[in-house]
Amino acid sequence: MKRILSLAAALATPALLTAQMAHPASRSAGAGKPLPHKHAPRPTSANISAADLMTRLYIFADDSMLGREAGTIGNVKGTDYIAAEVKRLGLVPAGDNGTWFQTIPLKTRELDSTSALSVSGARLALGTEWAATGSAPFAISDAPTVFGGTLGDSTSLIDPDSTAGKFVVFAAGANGNSRTLRGAARFAPKASAVAVIVPDQMLSFARRPSSFVDDSAFAPRGGTARTILIARSAAGKVFTSPVESLKAGSTGNPLSVGLVFRVQPVPFPARNVVAILPGSDPKLEGEYVAIGAHNDHVGFSNRPVNNDSLRIFNHIVRPGGAENAGNRGTPEELARFDTAWQAFKMANPTRAMRADSISNGADDDGSGSVSVLEIAEKLASLKGAARPKRSIIFVWHVGEEKGLLGSAYFTDHPTVPRDSIVAQLNMDMVGRGAATDVVGLTKDGQVLHGGPSYLQLVGSRRLSTELGDLIEQVNTRDRHGFTFDYSMDANGHPMNIYCRSDHYEYARYGIPITFFTTGGHSDYHQVTDEPDHIDYDHMARVANLVEDVALHVANLDHRVVVDQPKPDPRGTCRQ
Repeated sequence: MKRILSLAAALATPALLTAQMAHPASRSAGAGKPLPHKHAPRPTSANISAADLMTRLYIFADDSMLGREAGTIGNVKGTDYIAAEVKRLGLVPAGDNGTWFQTIPLKTRELDSTSALSVSGARLALGTEWAATGSAPFAISDAPTVFGGTLGDSTSLIDPDSTAGKFVVFAAGANGNSRTLRGAARFAPKASAVAVIVPDQMLSFARRPSSFVDDSAFAPRGGTARTILIARSAAGKVFTSPVESLKAGSTGNPLSVGLVFRVQPVPFPARNVVAILPGSDPKLEGEYVAIGAHNDHVGFSNRPVNNDSLRIFNHIVRPGGAENAGNRGTPEELARFDTAWQAFKMANPTRAMRADSISNGADDDGSGSVSVLEIAEKLASLKGAARPKRSIIFVWHVGEEKGLLGSAYFTDHPTVPRDSIVAQLNMDMVGRGAATDVVGLTKDGQVLHGGPSYLQLVGSRRLSTELGDLIEQVNTRDRHGFTFDYSMDANGHPMNIYCRSDHYEYARYGIPITFFTTGGHSDYHQVTDEPDHIDYDHMARVANLVEDVALHVANLDHRVVVDQPKPDPRGTCRQ
């Protein structure tokens, strides 16, 4: 699932994790017998099974895939595996030019070292005193500077009408995150430029290359976000008074800025994998039920940590994984960690430390990717009247982790007529959902836990009441036995899950969707998201449900009815 990086995430101290590396530990596989770190693959069968899913996921989320980041050799290996499997299953290629792949024109953009920010003519140091986000070159000279208030505190903000022609500098609030920073410009719409004062550690994140699709049809949605980031250590050069004492409208020294960006293609192809199972009804085979997942994850870092102790630490201190990356632990939490860690070492006295730097993405979204493969194998095995009447199009999207890029590109450039897609069923993180997992929060902040029958549905009635009702009926009539949780689908939910996975790129064009997920957990976007922590029986039940829903949608005597307003395809998604 696409990560919304909080400002706090950039502040997570490495010291604690470094200290953990001195201790050996072993993985905890939760209830039942622990699963092995490695698993020998076995032949898969037509039926969707836990054994098949286990074989597939240990291949797809292996260290050899290097975290499957879009535009890297690891992602190429992952998509090669998917393509080989759908070819073996006898599906029809539906990518570019009769191939299995739709390659997206993915490039990276980063701030060039010739960029400059100056205060009263004196340059600040790029990377340590300032950085910038955005996409287009930009320059202004000696703009009058004013303080705009603190983001997140509406009572402190400057009057927008007083910002015309000025360089407006805001402070980041305590709960600031990437969305807050990107949205700073809306509080000073008439300003010449906007900056945000952030903790020094935030600058390294902003200097990372950003990914984008170089396509004229792929216009930015909601405008281009350009924001200058100024380190707190450099704020004293802009303002003569401490930031904490500044009021909206306080003047500072004039600022000049010149932004230059360097663009280059990714080193390896970034590819959607697209395959079709033709429908059995000549009158309906030109319509498609889409089933999808994302094939990419976040790659690897050059800062290995102890996989086992990190997993224990996160379960106690960061139950949402990367969602809570800034949590350093209360004294009580750190004491609990120390007790659990010592007990773990005593229980595993011969276990060697396993330093790890690869984010394998077993659940995110290895679980969805291999579940879609299992569904494809099951549907391809059906014969005669049992075969779906409408065609099924399977799409493994690339670049979800970089901003839903592959699904956005596919829906902008579909390889079948876009209006022939009657529904899209998305699977992202479907391998967990235990009672010990914090799977999310309600809109008002109450903690959600999973369970044996747990499954979250998002978006199932946002465009089509009929699709949402049908899923409920299939679950009940065919005895799948799930308890659906719609908490994360609440309008205005601050986690904005509806907008954070590939289904939305279909929904923006008015295609009914449902997002199936077992929710978050402490291994989310961590090196600890490994195949040996997956609940394969639960995942097989989810895959069987989605396969059953797809069959029902494919066999309806009419298209799923769209009875809710369609969004603006180029608008900004808001849950």
